[in-house]
Amino acid sequence: MSLTVDCRHGRTFAFDPGRTALLVIDMQREFLDPQGAIGAAGGDILPLAAVIPNVKRVVEAARGAGIAIAHTREGHAPDLADVPPAKRLQYLESGIEIGAEGPLGRFFVRGERGHDFVDELAPAPGEWVIDKPGFGAFYATDLEHRLRQRGIRDLILTGVTTQCCVHTTLREAVDRGFRCLTVADACATQSEVLQAATLAIIASEGHLFGWITDTDRLTAALA
Repeated sequence: MSLTVDCRHGRTFAFDPGRTALLVIDMQREFLDPQGAIGAAGGDILPLAAVIPNVKRVVEAARGAGIAIAHTREGHAPDLADVPPAKRLQYLESGIEIGAEGPLGRFFVRGERGHDFVDELAPAPGEWVIDKPGFGAFYATDLEHRLRQRGIRDLILTGVTTQCCVHTTLREAVDRGFRCLTVADACATQSEVLQAATLAIIASEGHLFGWITDTDRLTAALA
C-alpha cells in the first residue's frame, strides 16, 4: 500500500507504511523539562516543549498506520567512559557538566530520570528505544541494523533539536540511502533563525536532504 503526503515547495512524498519508520528524536526531560539539563543551565525550553503535542499527533497517527517507531535518547554510561573529551568541554561551555547531579539526576546519564522520555511520549510496547552517545542516531547504535532487518526504506523525522540531533541524524540517514521526510512543525530549536536556516539547508541544492512537510498534512495522509 502506498500513501502520498503533500510537502513544501509543491512536492509530494509517496511511501509504503510497511517500509517506513518514524524517528522520534530526543524527546527527553533533559531538553523538555524545566528541571532538565537545558533548563537548569538557563536555557529556554519553551520553544522545544511546544512541539510535544505535534510529535504526539504524529506518533499516534504512525501507530495507527502500522509504521515502525524508534525513540532516541542522548546520554552516556554512568562511568562516563563514552564521553569524548571534546564533547565534555563543549557542554561545559554551554553551562552543562555531563554527569553532574541535577534536579532530575545526573545530567545526560542513562538510567536517570532526566535522561528518560517525557510522559506524553513514552514508547509503546514493541517500539524501539535507541540510546545514543552522540548527536546522530546512527553513530554507535544498532539503528541501521534494525532498519535493514525490517526492510525499511523511508524515514520520517521528528524531535529536537532541529539543527543538531535531528539534522545530524538526517544527514547520516541520507548517506545510508534512506529517503527522508522531515516534519517541520514536529521539530524545534530554541531559535526561529536556526529553525528556518536548517529547513533551508534541507531544501537546498534541489532538496538535497529530502522532503519537508507538516503535522496536519502527514496525519491526514496517515488517517
